[in-house]
Amino acid sequence: MPYIGINTSKSLSDPQKDALKTALGAKISLIPGKSQSKLMVDISDGRTMYLAGEKRELAYVDVKCFGAGEFAHKKVFTEAAFEVVQQTTGLPQDGIYLTYSEFENWGTQGTMK
Repeated sequence: MPYIGINTSKSLSDPQKDALKTALGAKISLIPGKSQSKLMVDISDGRTMYLAGEKRELAYVDVKCFGAGEFAHKKVFTEAAFEVVQQTTGLPQDGIYLTYSEFENWGTQGTMK
């Protein structure tokens, strides 16, 4: 199950949040073995965010996955995710940051996998 958390200083409308969820859901399959049918998306908007001590318009995308993916697949997804976030929020690419966390163990449906 992949998880994508998005924190942004932008205040987003429900249609913008739905657009982010839908577009990232379509792009997650760029990472083999990941699909929209298992994707959880968490969007926190209107946040106060600082970079280098300055209040800025930013977005931080946190991607968590069960199992490790290949660098090349994560790179393709990252570039697609940047485009989606940029188009949806209007933020420039230098205001968007993305990280991956990959786990060997993941709890779901009452047990550990």
